[in-house]
Amino acid sequence: NKEERVIEMSLMSLTAVELGKKIKAKEVTVTEAVTAALDAIEAKEKKVNSFVTVDREGALKRAEEVQKMIDDGTLTGPLAGVPVAIKDNMCTKDLLTTCSSKILYNFKPTYTAEAVENLEKAGAVIIGKTNMDEFAMGSTTETSAYGATKNPWNEAHVPGGSSGGSCAAVAAEECSYALGSDTGGSIRQPSSFCGVTGIKPTYGTVSRYGLIAYDNRDKIRFREVTVILCILLGTHCIGILFVVIPSSGLLNNLFPFLDQLDLTGTLALNGSCNCLE
Repeated sequence: NKEERVIEMSLMSLTAVELGKKIKAKEVTVTEAVTAALDAIEAKEKKVNSFVTVDREGALKRAEEVQKMIDDGTLTGPLAGVPVAIKDNMCTKDLLTTCSSKILYNFKPTYTAEAVENLEKAGAVIIGKTNMDEFAMGSTTETSAYGATKNPWNEAHVPGGSSGGSCAAVAAEECSYALGSDTGGSIRQPSSFCGVTGIKPTYGTVSRYGLIAYDNRDKIRFREVTVILCILLGTHCIGILFVVIPSSGLLNNLFPFLDQLDLTGTLALNGSCNCLE
């Protein structure tokens, strides 16, 4: 009913860490969280156009699987069950990866990008692939073969690019966090346009394996700063991480957390995100 829909939609107003805590505390199920994201997309996509592909069936199936692993103690990390959107230039096995181009209109990779795979290992639920400038060549997300993305704050304005779909999806509260890429500003610029924050760690922090880059300097970025950084840190590190979060006291929260990072592999820290509060 309408009241239940309003409650579900409000879940997307939480940060990824906050939502993860509610899932862990069994205040919210993974299916409820994913449904909230899918409902938000359904309600807002005609105006914003943040997504090229929305995988409702796959996301709901994955939600059930993740819930079981949370319940039996297999998944204990801070982002288990939290829905995420992936920029459409990152390979996702058996899920359309078009780079917002008609050239790749039916391309379904046979493997998943390592950064995305690390998120999935931590219990992330992919809800879809976000719009971008075609092959990441642009700075407004207007060159996509699947239509321009609008700035959620003002539809007459562009969201920036080339990761405009990811930044707009976060700003529009269509997902809890989002992944994108950056060569010459493709995260930093749309972050500023959409009112979210971009973080650029040292080159080599996160693997670029599976990223369809138009330049070998292309890098990867996210929303929930250090928690996601921890999850993405793998032993096969050949890229850059970017984090996109709502703008707020970022540096004061970031540095106290650095001494908790385990740089030897993928990390799942219970309660490690208290520093972000």
